[in-house]
Amino acid sequence: MQKVAILGGGGQLGVELTALFRQSGYETASFDRSKLDITDASAVGQALTLSKPKVVLNAAAYNQVDLAEQEPLQAFQINALAVRNLAVACRQIDAKLVHFSTDYVFDGLAQRAYREDDATHPLSSYAVSKLAGELYASAYLDRPLIIRTSAVFGPGGMHTARGNFVELMLRLAAKNQPIHVVEDFVASPTYAPALARVTLELVRRELDGIFHVGGGTPISWFDWAVKIFDAAGLKPQLAPTNQSEFRTAARRPKYSALENARMEALGIAPMPPLDQAIREYMAAREEQAEARRN
Repeated sequence: MQKVAILGGGGQLGVELTALFRQSGYETASFDRSKLDITDASAVGQALTLSKPKVVLNAAAYNQVDLAEQEPLQAFQINALAVRNLAVACRQIDAKLVHFSTDYVFDGLAQRAYREDDATHPLSSYAVSKLAGELYASAYLDRPLIIRTSAVFGPGGMHTARGNFVELMLRLAAKNQPIHVVEDFVASPTYAPALARVTLELVRRELDGIFHVGGGTPISWFDWAVKIFDAAGLKPQLAPTNQSEFRTAARRPKYSALENARMEALGIAPMPPLDQAIREYMAAREEQAEARRN
């Protein structure tokens, strides 16, 4: 039985990866922040040497985009230097490193979905740190697998401190106050269980290099919010806003949707449409609510 180590195992992607790989016959070792500090090179080396995985999935990340402008060193330590630690350890034990990156490595000026071979141009401390993580993985390893994704949401986000965009919208709706969401930023919202499914397929095929695994059709954050409230049967006071009205500490790419060109060219099943993903998310949310009631 092949062994897989999952870093960031307590996050909304990590829980999906752990469950799916275990169901698929892999032995899994899941590490969250309380079990392993990935910024500690010695601790990383020791943990991976002891667990002896053949595949290391790095779903751990510093993803507070605006806060990273105040603490760029912390973002760089987790998103870049920690990837170096993992890459060095993987090289020592001859393990495959699968590293998750982001659509924010692009500047959004192309005004179309980005392909794997498009030039990167990060606009913020967070984005710089994520691109540096990709470079560290590629510098220290001959065949890392780097998966760029976008606006991940999954049922695990119901229980994590940061949550996700769906949970944020539902919390704001419960306050019965006006909600403003940007309409001039476009992304590829990605359902975590589907992302885990594609990751498993890429690992099974022993693929490497950069793959884009984003959700279905590119969509603005405002239109995504509309779909969320429609699926939830809610009618809050929702209004569009834009970059000029809603300033943030970090610069963000205005069009960072991803084109999953490479995976689809290989015949890997496409990501589900966003409407389907939201329905599945809401069903999982109701199922968990029902379990709590009982």
